[in-house]
Amino acid sequence: MSRSVDLNADMGESYGAWSKGDDAALLDIVTSANIACGFHAGDWDVMAETMAQAVAKGVGIGAHPGFPDLHGFGRQRMGFSHASLGNLVRYQIGAAQAMARAAGGEVRHLKLHGALANMCSEDEDMARACYSAAMSVAPDLIVMVLAGTAQQRAAEALGCKIACEIFADRAYNDDATLVDRALPGAVIHDPAIAAPRIADMVEAGAIIAESGTRIPTRIDTICLHGDTPTAVQIAGSVRDELQRRGLELRMFD
Repeated sequence: MSRSVDLNADMGESYGAWSKGDDAALLDIVTSANIACGFHAGDWDVMAETMAQAVAKGVGIGAHPGFPDLHGFGRQRMGFSHASLGNLVRYQIGAAQAMARAAGGEVRHLKLHGALANMCSEDEDMARACYSAAMSVAPDLIVMVLAGTAQQRAAEALGCKIACEIFADRAYNDDATLVDRALPGAVIHDPAIAAPRIADMVEAGAIIAESGTRIPTRIDTICLHGDTPTAVQIAGSVRDELQRRGLELRMFD
């Protein structure tokens, strides 16, 4: 078992007059940030502000591309050719790189969002299309993958640097994919449940599914969703529980 682990959060998801999540508070806790690129959420001003805050607080910056789905927050499944998917990813990485550099930072990792991520966790060819496109414009990016899924297999086949991710606030199926958000219990809101549950997984080196099935996996980073109402409380509880068990929170390499 590794004695250090990264803690990441999805953020930069406000849009115009619409506010989503408490990014400033999360950036005081997490070690990596996945910042929306304007397609599923976020806009140019939100991106710029979130990037600047991440740089100021020494938090690792990740591009968080999703489907062009502001209405559904990127959680509605969509169909694109692999060529178009590649351009979709390149476009959003380019925006993230520009905003990060303007803020004095760099994009160091990539993490797919929402329905795009879930579909790529099931379809290795789709994941490969997204990751090969990312490598074509930013070959040094670390690809954050849903541990134990087609995402990981695709990234490994391409020779990408990877960070294997598990979720503090989501329930798992027996194949390491996430329980559909439409089902009861798919999202974990209670910090008192989320923290010991995720610390148990890190200590076990395994995803623990809802059924109790253990899926051995490499674990480099733990995610929580910035739009969950209790996100800041979950982040603090996870940090405290990991540290109580002797684990250091540190940005992945």
